[in-house]
Amino acid sequence: MNVLTLSRWQFAVTTIYHFFFVPLTLGLSILVAIMESKYVSTGDEMYKKMAKFWGRLFLINFAMGVVTGIVQEFQFGMNWAEYSRFMGDIFGVPLAIEALLAFYLESTMLGVWTFGWNKLSKKTHALTIWLVAIGSNLSALWILIANSFMQEPVGYKLENGRVLLTNFKAVFSNPNVWVQFPHVLTAGITTAGFFVLAFSAYHLLKGTKDVEFFRRSFKWGAVYGLIGVILVIIIGHIQGQHLTRTQPTKMAAAEALWETENPASFSLFAIIDTKAQKNPVDIKIPGFLSFLVYNKFSGEVKGIKDLQREYEAKYGPGNYIPPVKTCYWSFRLMVGFGFLMLLIAIIAIPYAKRDPSEIPKWFLRLSVWSVFFPYLANTFGWMLTEFGRNPWIVFGLLKIKDAVSPNLAPGTVLFSLLMFAIVYGLLMIADVYLLVRYGLKQGPEGAVSEGY
Repeated sequence: MNVLTLSRWQFAVTTIYHFFFVPLTLGLSILVAIMESKYVSTGDEMYKKMAKFWGRLFLINFAMGVVTGIVQEFQFGMNWAEYSRFMGDIFGVPLAIEALLAFYLESTMLGVWTFGWNKLSKKTHALTIWLVAIGSNLSALWILIANSFMQEPVGYKLENGRVLLTNFKAVFSNPNVWVQFPHVLTAGITTAGFFVLAFSAYHLLKGTKDVEFFRRSFKWGAVYGLIGVILVIIIGHIQGQHLTRTQPTKMAAAEALWETENPASFSLFAIIDTKAQKNPVDIKIPGFLSFLVYNKFSGEVKGIKDLQREYEAKYGPGNYIPPVKTCYWSFRLMVGFGFLMLLIAIIAIPYAKRDPSEIPKWFLRLSVWSVFFPYLANTFGWMLTEFGRNPWIVFGLLKIKDAVSPNLAPGTVLFSLLMFAIVYGLLMIADVYLLVRYGLKQGPEGAVSEGY
């Protein structure tokens, strides 16, 4: 493999590893803050136990997210030097603000929250975890502002082969940010809800002595997860409509739509032949893709072939078609897991009102396994976001093949790729071990006895 392919694999590996931890950090920080606020407002010690127990698992996840995230920034200089030269003036600003404002806020307040039990007043201590939640989500916002420029460049000028920032307000208010950030935030809420639901279901299934604690946590996880997944679906629909206007090839690839259609049909299942640029088997719902795009059962959706011709006329000769099979199946797996979670959450809420002994064992087992569903949906969604932009690294301005560092040797990148994969694999094992030890083998009393 060449340097470009290896560098792409390396960044993909580190990004996917890192993004396992990000959504849970975003959603669980808010949920723990709500739990502690409930304790402050009611004086119910059960909510204090909940904040401590789930907050301890949040700490483990946060630490792993920080460790895996730092490496990504170094890759911009090591593997993607041409990208850094081209984008540095734009990309550096939101990343600097993210580090100096959001990350310092969340990490400092997390330390105060961790060691401030019984040292701060109840309200002040609750404020610290809210500042952690705000900092965590502000961190995601600034990173997505940087990513959104890559998706939809605004507020810049081209000068000497680089993009220069001319309008910070335009970059901050990029329309892509305000569909992408809410989608990521609500995906985090969904992830946290199903995380709490699954761990609570495990304890209820195993016959925990802390029945009321995990019954209440099960209910909170179900409600929180339901709110998250409903919002994800609504915002995802709005985001899809936006992307159809700004990155039509991405949405055409997600549907394996080779020919322009009006009205456009939604593909349920297709066997895709990318060489022949057709689908030998394609089961469709007539007019439904037009409905998703325009909120009516008519309207033109451009196909990949027409878009390819348009892009060649605009940008010059080349292949502007994203990896269709990857986009098509990533989209369906993301949506499929999303609706599966919606069904589980709807079923879970009435069960959560009953005595735990009345919850069917099969549903508790399903709830335990559901912990993986948001992670899979998040991963496939991110794959669609990034793969669907191909061949661009900055849409319409810089291609991926022109962004890689020019002086790298394949052996060097292969070695670092293998090392990253091994180290990150070990970190994942450590994370699972800690979550099992403190989340499954220990109950809430363990968190209280250790000072959380």
